[in-house]
Amino acid sequence: MKKLSLLARLATLLCGAAPLFLSSCGGGGADDPVIDEPLPASLVSSVPGDGDTVDPESTTTLTLTFDQAITTVMAQSITLNGDAVATATASGRMLTVPTGRLEGSTAYTLRVGTYALRFEEEGFNKREYTLAFSTSEREQPQIKATLAVPNPSAEAVSLYAYLRGIYGQKTLSGMMADVAWNHTESDRVAQLTGKYPAINGYDYIHLAWSPANWIDYGDITPVSEWWDAGGIVYIGWHWCVPSTQPAEGATVDPATLTYQTGATTFRTANATVEGTWENDWVRADLAKLAGYLKLLRDAGIPVLWRPLHEASGNIYEYTGGTSWFWWGNDGGAAYVKLWRYMFDYFAAEGLNNLVWVWTTQTKDDAFYPGDGYVDIIGRDLYGNTTASCVSQYRLISQTYADKLVALAECGWSDYTNSRVGPISEQWTAGARWMWFMPWYDNDGAANAHATDAWWQDAMNQPYVVTRDQLDITIR
Repeated sequence: MKKLSLLARLATLLCGAAPLFLSSCGGGGADDPVIDEPLPASLVSSVPGDGDTVDPESTTTLTLTFDQAITTVMAQSITLNGDAVATATASGRMLTVPTGRLEGSTAYTLRVGTYALRFEEEGFNKREYTLAFSTSEREQPQIKATLAVPNPSAEAVSLYAYLRGIYGQKTLSGMMADVAWNHTESDRVAQLTGKYPAINGYDYIHLAWSPANWIDYGDITPVSEWWDAGGIVYIGWHWCVPSTQPAEGATVDPATLTYQTGATTFRTANATVEGTWENDWVRADLAKLAGYLKLLRDAGIPVLWRPLHEASGNIYEYTGGTSWFWWGNDGGAAYVKLWRYMFDYFAAEGLNNLVWVWTTQTKDDAFYPGDGYVDIIGRDLYGNTTASCVSQYRLISQTYADKLVALAECGWSDYTNSRVGPISEQWTAGARWMWFMPWYDNDGAANAHATDAWWQDAMNQPYVVTRDQLDITIR
């Protein structure tokens, strides 16, 4: 077509230069080419072909080949099932579009909108190109069948088997308690929606204070009554350490303890090194906490155990690349040693009722403790749009293909002035979290982590499991 265009322009010049050519160049016959407008680009071929069915596992890109070279790509005008494909690229006459993770048994339409491409001859495309294809059934990942802890309790085995059995088909509702030892936040959700969340979240943040008249982890009533009512127990640990090395023999005021990396000289690299003050503190805390966890074990209560969360703290635009929790302050290698140190310590103490949940920030492979030390992968998302949540779920599911993936925390973000996308939207778009758990609201919070409308939407979905719907064999 380029040759035709050049010949046409040459004829125009010749016709305008000498009257001798007017009889052959004029006339305006119906079959004469239009030489004032460049010829539109045509789609020559595509992979997959229009109407094809493809394997969702192996299909990672789509390619469209045109009869003209592409000089510019306006990727925001290229969509796959309505979602913009921001990383589409061109080389010569070929447009390459990454798909991300494709769902099985799904119809897809790639749409190249007008003005999405600039061609060598046509300029920007004035028409739309579409490519329709579908995917075959996606083979379900084989989730690891055994727990990491040696000789797991019958209750822990039963809980994990239940989770594996419903993964991808159902999601468990959860609610984080305020930092006291209670389930009042879950009670509030029940009052609002008429249904209790399936999971209640607790935290050992006040370990240094307990036992006290306002907090006593030795009284497991708030946990046992939740388990006895049919619920699942989830416990995290905001692990607090001294701001600096205590004087020998000194009593540390719990009010001076912190979990923030910038507020302490405590080094994670020393936490597992015998003879350091950091290791002395770690061993004392683990011994105290093991005693409390044994109370739950002896009561037959399995625990979704999530310590040392968000270690990498790698939302760089907010933190400058540093961890906000002390357990990430010396990088991945030191963190992994600490995780395994805790795991081995608790295993030696016979704490076989723990299902170990590790929280990824993504881009933090160096912090992963290893398959033999982790049962479930969690992700904490605040203020993320539905599309962002789905993208995170797909990325984590691909990275840890044999692990259950949960939305371990979620809610409002003051950085983005937004709330995490509704569970109904996330699920429909493909984020099949094992569970979701909004954080509790601080007193006087201007924006709720989960509004009444957010909760009502979530608890009315048929795939959201509430406490009364749990069916765990051993209790």
